[in-house]
Amino acid sequence: MTTTTRPQIVDIEPTNIDTNQAWANPDAFDAEKKPDPTPQRQDAFGDEENAEVKYKVLKWWQGGLLMVSETISLGILSLPAAVAGMGLAPALVVLIGMGLLATYTGYLIGKFKERHPHISSMADAGEVLMGRFGYELFGTAQLLFLVFIMASHILTFTVALNTITNHATCSIVFGIVGMIISCILSLPRTLEKVSWFSLVSFVSIFSAVMICMVAVGIQNPEAIVHPTVETNLVTGFTAAANIAFSYVSHNTFFTFIAELKDPKDFPKALALLQTVDMTLYIVAAVVIYRFAGADVTSPALGSAGPLISRIAYGVALPTIVIAGVINSHVAAKSIYIRLFAGTDRMHKRDFAAVGSWVGIAAVLWLVAWVIAEAIPVFNNLLSLITALFGSWFTFGFTGIFGLHMDQGLWFASPKKTIHTLLNFFAISVGVVLCVLGLYSSGKAIHDNPGSASFSCANNA
Repeated sequence: MTTTTRPQIVDIEPTNIDTNQAWANPDAFDAEKKPDPTPQRQDAFGDEENAEVKYKVLKWWQGGLLMVSETISLGILSLPAAVAGMGLAPALVVLIGMGLLATYTGYLIGKFKERHPHISSMADAGEVLMGRFGYELFGTAQLLFLVFIMASHILTFTVALNTITNHATCSIVFGIVGMIISCILSLPRTLEKVSWFSLVSFVSIFSAVMICMVAVGIQNPEAIVHPTVETNLVTGFTAAANIAFSYVSHNTFFTFIAELKDPKDFPKALALLQTVDMTLYIVAAVVIYRFAGADVTSPALGSAGPLISRIAYGVALPTIVIAGVINSHVAAKSIYIRLFAGTDRMHKRDFAAVGSWVGIAAVLWLVAWVIAEAIPVFNNLLSLITALFGSWFTFGFTGIFGLHMDQGLWFASPKKTIHTLLNFFAISVGVVLCVLGLYSSGKAIHDNPGSASFSCANNA
């Protein structure tokens, strides 16, 4: 791949901070004001005052809706089974604790972006930490992770249509339909345009969850539930990991912040995301478990009966598609910026600019479709990829970002000490999730007999 010139260095006005005084009084010293010896680069989009296509126009609530749509998908319906595996009380502790930790690590991403305004992807963040090697490592990992998530949405789309139509045609046909629809919806080049899809996505998943909760409440009013359950270490930790992975979406945050009209509004967008996802996760997990009981299926739609399952899948179709589209936009944008950053090409509406974007999106969706069709144990492989990358992007690397920003001041004051301990805790959670996730998904792949690649069989 040909790499163009990196964004140019721009002059930053000198700060008025008295460095000696700040270091002498660390309690009054805020980490984001620490003089940073790293040269500051202009962001990838540059000056857009006279640009044909403007990217930095995203309002904070639009960014928040994008984050909600990318985070909350049908995975929410796997949480009741996780509660059944742990018991109600421990599961609530994990749901709330992981939600608060994800809020903190999201905040760290916003601060890291504020410290380094040129960052627009995980690749740029990796470059800050580890130079060119970090840029390539983080960029490759993020792209691979996003493409596998896109493939999972194609697969889920085929499962949904097979369920709704009772396998009316070959599953490969459904996969191709999902790929084409997703590719068409990925054509807008700015997140501001895509954000309007996210409103539809939120209404879709909220309605599907409500249908499922009402159905199990009517069908199983006397289900047996347990505040705690007897379980083994692997089963309990696997259930906890499934809950933690429901918050794994931070790999896209840098791209969202880069297109905000005012990047300082990111905390409001993050607050919107965490308020919505924590509330929905807790309510859906507790209510569905309460009425479906200890034998709740995963996803929980199976516990609502065949008819309700078909209805809920139909209502959830926009979420299945749009959540994949948002991830594909971030993946395509990372390549697009890599090709055209530092030029005015990405702000044009000519054939080369538009054609490049369409070509990148089409290739990414084609690759995602091939992955979804070719790998017999795709769901287990996706779990492995999520454990390998998602755990680090959401918890591990974000803790490292916090340590990097406070370098030299980790224990300089009580406030800094608390930050440092939280950062090390986030890194520890990332390590545990990675190791446990790799073990459980690897075992599942080993135990799975597999199925035929590119099969017309019903995968519902």
